[in-house]
Amino acid sequence: PDAIVVGAGHNGLVAAAYFARAGRRVLVLERREWPGGQLAPNTFAPGFLVPALHASARLRPDIVRDLDLARHGLVVEEPAVAPYLSILPGGEFLRLTTSGRDPETLSSIRRLSARDAERWPEFVAFMDAAAGFLDAAYRTPMPRMLRSALRFEGRPLASLLLKLRRLGRRDMFGVIRSFTMTAREFTEGWFESEPLRAALGALAVHGVTLGPFSAGTGFTLIHNWLNRDGLAHRGRPGEATRIVEALVACLRAHGGELRTSTAVTQIVTDCQQVKGVRLATGEDIPSTTVLSAADPRHTLLGLVGAPELPPDFVWQAQSIRMRGSVVKVHLLTDGQHGIPDGTLVVAPTLRYLERAYDAAKYGEISAQPCLEVTTAGEVVSIHFQYAPHRLRQGDWSTARPAVEQLAIDTLAGHFPALRGSVREVRSITPQDLETDWGLTEGDLNHGQPILDQLLFMRPMPGWSDHRTPVDGLYLCGSGVHGGGGISGAAGRNAARVVLKHDRR
Repeated sequence: PDAIVVGAGHNGLVAAAYFARAGRRVLVLERREWPGGQLAPNTFAPGFLVPALHASARLRPDIVRDLDLARHGLVVEEPAVAPYLSILPGGEFLRLTTSGRDPETLSSIRRLSARDAERWPEFVAFMDAAAGFLDAAYRTPMPRMLRSALRFEGRPLASLLLKLRRLGRRDMFGVIRSFTMTAREFTEGWFESEPLRAALGALAVHGVTLGPFSAGTGFTLIHNWLNRDGLAHRGRPGEATRIVEALVACLRAHGGELRTSTAVTQIVTDCQQVKGVRLATGEDIPSTTVLSAADPRHTLLGLVGAPELPPDFVWQAQSIRMRGSVVKVHLLTDGQHGIPDGTLVVAPTLRYLERAYDAAKYGEISAQPCLEVTTAGEVVSIHFQYAPHRLRQGDWSTARPAVEQLAIDTLAGHFPALRGSVREVRSITPQDLETDWGLTEGDLNHGQPILDQLLFMRPMPGWSDHRTPVDGLYLCGSGVHGGGGISGAAGRNAARVVLKHDRR
């Protein structure tokens, strides 16, 4: 093949589809029995089918257009705006949508603060503008900051800065400042109501091992807003499966090949030139171009190996921070759980969220966790934070039932009918994410989206253009620029870099 893609997660499939569409012979190798990576559904039992890791999934619109995924079965319909519900004392909800003039949203906020209700439309407009700029940043190749190449590589960055300037003076400075701020500082600058600030803080820390008092959670709030197109999950049931099916269909329609149950154990190199891959069966598949959708640390230190890389680069790869702390708890109920539709969060105050994060810093499971809850008929899915990959005491074989019970008890404290409705419980721990999904330390983002691992410093300073010291080996997973969450941006960007290099 002209190119081999290691891993059939959404970024790997996006990169492969771009290659195949450009007329290249591409082979995708996936160690699991099915493609999709984090988008692959799990069937725990008959009638217990769940989106295992992500309640919704949305590829960037330009990817859907570029690959003509509608022709391959991905019908893109704008779903109804779902509410984002934060539980208030007394069993009431703060009901939020990202329609700036939605009467129900404004009425819900006004019960807490008339001033905050007046500011909400302006806040939504700012967040949409900030997310639009971040989307442009994710489409912009990040230069490696080499003096010899900066003159040429810096041109896209100059264009991005022009887009930033077009936001207007006030929003331009607002966006720049928000990236480095804590979620606490950012939300306090907009609103006076603590429940509203905490509801936004819950989105800022979703999927990352940071607290709302951590620098950079202003950035993660905008990042998650971009990926969701707002606050609540917006995808229709089964959207993730349809995305995977459309990407596979696109790949095959253009002559690409996908092989599942095919584990790659080594990326073969010679004198820092990629030569192909070696499978668990011992088979070698030659190719002078390999893209890895696995996380950077596993790719570089596991599949390539430290002896094949420069010592300073190995040190950088070892320093990539992977800090998984998410448990997914899925409940099969009799349908009488009493939980409303939408995206529901247990996040009463910012300090509550920070205390939940404090536990993870010391290797402990949060006794009062931050929960995000979605429902799909009889299935209730709970996103539980925080529960670190490395536990200070015990291990995940004994901690699993305790976390499952804690998730149910916390949620049942607000919805008493839940406890009696539960028929089966299944969970996915950070240890499962590492063992079964191949995510180092159970990190859903392939590396934390923290300030020193963003933009031209992702995955490592000086290596933000998908290249590696091994000629012909590129990174295309969530751990590189544009990655984190479900968007496909990292796979799209990597494919463009390689195809541009091939044209030269």
